[in-house]
Amino acid sequence: MSQLNAPIADPDSVDAAIKNRYSVRAFLPTPVPRDLIEHILRVASRAPSGNNAQPWKVYVLQGAKRDELVRLVSAAHEQQRAQPELAAQLRSDYDYYPHQWVEPFLSRRRHNGWTLYDLLGIAKGDKERMFAQHHRNFSLFGAPVGLMLTLHRSLAEGSLLDYGMFVQSLMVAARARGLHTCAQAAWAPYASIVRPLIGASDDEMLICGIALGHADPHAPINTYGTPREPVETFTRWLE
Repeated sequence: MSQLNAPIADPDSVDAAIKNRYSVRAFLPTPVPRDLIEHILRVASRAPSGNNAQPWKVYVLQGAKRDELVRLVSAAHEQQRAQPELAAQLRSDYDYYPHQWVEPFLSRRRHNGWTLYDLLGIAKGDKERMFAQHHRNFSLFGAPVGLMLTLHRSLAEGSLLDYGMFVQSLMVAARARGLHTCAQAAWAPYASIVRPLIGASDDEMLICGIALGHADPHAPINTYGTPREPVETFTRWLE
């Protein structure tokens, strides 16, 4: 059967995998089989890309290598807190966030952050607990699998669009198989540490990390769900 007329037997399940994907920030240590990870990556590889360039490159970290990543970057994050001047040496390969937030994006960002902190009982100004929560990024929130994603520096901004479609496909495919994910831009400033550890060349930019595993159903933070704007807000119909 051709791709053109292959039926989608259960479209509601496709919708459910998309709508029930969200950022999980507490995982169980339950291992994820390699063949399942390979299946998810194989499905995600069908993401579209300009001229079929397929610009994504994925490093899968489990076991001792995953633990080494957590140890090294966690230590660097702690050291940066003690020595803020080190921030100049720990820079992302590209700008993910704007240098100056404007509306309506600023309000959405603030709502997201403070709603999450309220759920965790973190008050405004509680820098200790804010740091601790951010620091959990570098433990992959307890997930047994960490994915580090890179992009060759020779490619242009359009490949970031391709990459976004690949990441979404990966996360939806994982959700369809009962797993959860958290895409993490927090790893990007530590590219100079991550690249040598995973064996990436200097020609590769670190795009993001992804925590992958089974969600902890008892963690309060996993009850947090982000709101979405209604279709009418972001759509203009032209006839």
